[in-house]
Amino acid sequence: MQTPLETTTDPAAAVEQAIKAALPDGRGFDAWRAFLRAHATLMRQLATDLALKSHLPLGDFDVLAQLAAAGGELRMTDLATKVFSSRSAMTRRVDRMIDEELVRRARSGADAREVVIALTPAGLTRLIEAVPVHLAGVSALFIERLDDDELAVLERALNRVSRDCSFG
Repeated sequence: MQTPLETTTDPAAAVEQAIKAALPDGRGFDAWRAFLRAHATLMRQLATDLALKSHLPLGDFDVLAQLAAAGGELRMTDLATKVFSSRSAMTRRVDRMIDEELVRRARSGADAREVVIALTPAGLTRLIEAVPVHLAGVSALFIERLDDDELAVLERALNRVSRDCSFG
């Protein structure tokens, strides 16, 4: 059996052949592409709006929001997991956020070897200032473009995918 690369020199055609071989009926693939395109577009616009209007990168906003949701502190490994970041990338982000006094590094009370990242009062203030900017973007770019039935279906579907794909 020939591979897609052996039957064409056109990269787009080769990829399409590989997709058809892996997903012969194509069921759901257009929805997947639309999801990826929407996610990328939304995140890019939300990041731009947040940076311009509140001078806070979306990644920093996510770190501050995760810390606040967790009661103000998280172990470094848990924080990296919650913001879908590698440990090394999270360390660099946290180091910069420490310099900006948005978070602080501490040792865990339960295990002195464990690093805990804690939200500072300045970090909480920046988060509270950024929340309306972020949610205005979420509303305008996402919520307002869907009706209540579409939002409910999307929520159920994405929760099911998230639950069924969770790693623990």
